[in-house]
Amino acid sequence: VQLQASGGGLVQTGGSLRLSCAASGRTSSVYDMGWFRQAPGKEREFVAAISWSGTSTYYTDSVKGRFTISRDNAKNTTVYLQMNSLKPQDTAVYYCAGQRRVRGPTGESYEYDYWGTGTQVTVSS
Repeated sequence: VQLQASGGGLVQTGGSLRLSCAASGRTSSVYDMGWFRQAPGKEREFVAAISWSGTSTYYTDSVKGRFTISRDNAKNTTVYLQMNSLKPQDTAVYYCAGQRRVRGPTGESYEYDYWGTGTQVTVSS
C-alpha cells in the first residue's frame, strides 16, 4: 500500500487548505486513517483520525472546530483534511497514515502501519 499526500501550500492566517491522501495498491487492507504533522525542530504530532466507515472521527484539541477529516472509499481510498481558520502554528509537514488492521481512530503513531509522503503547509502571519 502506498499513500500519497497532496494539497499543501502557502496561505495567509485565516485562510483554508484541503489536503488529500490517496491510497494505491492493496487498498482493501487500509482501514482507519489519520493525519499527523511535524513542524521544524518539533516531534511529529497527531492531528486527526477517521474510522474505516467514516462515522467516527477524532481530533487533537488545537484543531477542533477548524479542521475536518473525511474519506471516500468508493473507488480508491482517499482521506481528506479540510483546514480552515489556519494559524501560523499550523505550519508543518503533514503526513497521512493508515492501519492494516482495525484498531480504531487513534492518535498514537505506532498504531499506524502505512505512512505517506508529506505535504508542506505554511501559514504566514
